[in-house]
Amino acid sequence: MITFDQVTIQYDGAAEPALREADFTVEEGELCLVVGHTGTGKSTLLGAVNGLVPHFTGGTLHGRVTVDGRDTAHHPPRELADVVGVVGQDPVDGFVTDTVEEELAYAMEQLAIPPATMRKRVEETLDLLGLADLRHRALYELSGGQQQRVAIGSVLTAHPRVLVLDEPTSALDPTAAEEVLSAVTRLVHDLGVTVLMAEHRLERVVQYADRVIHLPGDGRARIGPAPEILRTSSIAPPIVTLGRAAGWSPLPLSVRDARRAAAPLRRALTDHPPAPVRPVPAADPARLLRARGVTVTYRGVPAVREVDLDLHAGEVTALMGRNGCGKSSLLWALQGSGPRRGGSVRVTADPGAAHSTGTDPHTVSAARARTLVGLVPQTPADLLYLESVKQELDQADSESGAGPGAREILDRLAPGIPGTTHPRDLSEGQRLSLVLAVQLSAAPRVLLLDEPTRGLDYRAKSALIGIVDTLAADGTAVVISTHDVEFAARAADRVVVMAEGDLVADGPTAEVIVASPVFAPQTAKILAPLPYLTVDQVTRAIRPPESPESPESLTDGAHGAHGADGAERLR
Repeated sequence: MITFDQVTIQYDGAAEPALREADFTVEEGELCLVVGHTGTGKSTLLGAVNGLVPHFTGGTLHGRVTVDGRDTAHHPPRELADVVGVVGQDPVDGFVTDTVEEELAYAMEQLAIPPATMRKRVEETLDLLGLADLRHRALYELSGGQQQRVAIGSVLTAHPRVLVLDEPTSALDPTAAEEVLSAVTRLVHDLGVTVLMAEHRLERVVQYADRVIHLPGDGRARIGPAPEILRTSSIAPPIVTLGRAAGWSPLPLSVRDARRAAAPLRRALTDHPPAPVRPVPAADPARLLRARGVTVTYRGVPAVREVDLDLHAGEVTALMGRNGCGKSSLLWALQGSGPRRGGSVRVTADPGAAHSTGTDPHTVSAARARTLVGLVPQTPADLLYLESVKQELDQADSESGAGPGAREILDRLAPGIPGTTHPRDLSEGQRLSLVLAVQLSAAPRVLLLDEPTRGLDYRAKSALIGIVDTLAADGTAVVISTHDVEFAARAADRVVVMAEGDLVADGPTAEVIVASPVFAPQTAKILAPLPYLTVDQVTRAIRPPESPESPESLTDGAHGAHGADGAERLR
């Protein structure tokens, strides 16, 4: 169905090709997962399938890409629209209508599909993706995850034979992601649709992949069965990293298979409590933000219902919950820019000041509010409007008049970004770092991050955790709204869960997410009921820093004796 025949793609001015001699075939009815770190050529590979590369992106294509027998070099995207459906990283960029139902019908209108067929397909897609209750809603009113599902649905209604998905679950909560992936796999298994998918959250998708294309970063592409490729790939989900550390063979890709292999490991770890994921917070940290009865409504419909919340110095809080539960509305209300129908928010700039009642950021100027609470939205680029990185940094310094300076902060977060670079030309991680530098230049006591890991690979997420750790060590209260359970397990001291505008859970990370079948990370699911959250906790337990022994002795049931050796070593 999709054939790359010795394909090399070279962009003008680039020192090396984005793809080099890529040679593989994706068969009909196959779900193929594209993996690799940011900047290794995943988007270029996906764009070549429907002709966006090089027809719209520029560059030079050597070799031949064919889709269902059509050569993309001679068929621009409009001539492949009936065969290839593409959903990009940012769903809003692809919307052309106003409501959900209109967006689902638009692609079929362009293909002149009969009205009766269009109506039937719209209804089927609404049910398939759980969008029936949103059919008449305006697209701009939807949460990020709801917009992502609409974008996928707008492509599915045209019944393409090839579906290209770039980060399809990046904005979805775990349950919504499972629904979308279930729908995609049904298309593959029941209708023979070929799916080519790039995704950074491999823990969600790798179990569904028939094969994996790994882009190691030198322009080349390796393709093969998922266990074979992931055993040595430069990027892997926690389940694979745990399997590598424990020496499991074959390498499990699903929690079910991993639990079966992990029986000896669980026995060996039973009497060994995990080391803390994060440094233990101060015994009595200062309260920086006090929110009471915060209520947010839109057209009379409550989004946040009388929420009480305290944020403390040096504490990292993960705000979790399904799409549309009110997380973003709460963050904007705390920051002061968003609507607030009722309640109060008080931020204490100097917790040590006697009789300080704090300041409501909603009642002060925007410049003053930034020194109290900084917020990085779901799409960081929304805060970038100038022509270069230097202009953005200079403007931030001019507005804040505080802190060490935005350029110095950026160099700590992401060193080496030239000041002449346009913000649109930055990677997702670099753009996030720039917006963080702009916000942190005002030295806010409280920092709110809305879905900061969207579009970041595992390496970039680790770097972000380092940034958050540094901020917490400096006494900043950090709140991270996220659907990324693996990131929350590694980054947060505390987890707050929202549902329908209410706070339904609030407590230490280990207590809240281990008890949840939805928000538990892979390591917790595999080793339950043991309270392990991360692979790093396991590797430290099975191979203490002072021990030279290899963790490979903790293997699956076929090598039970080795598991016994590991248990004895832990004793």
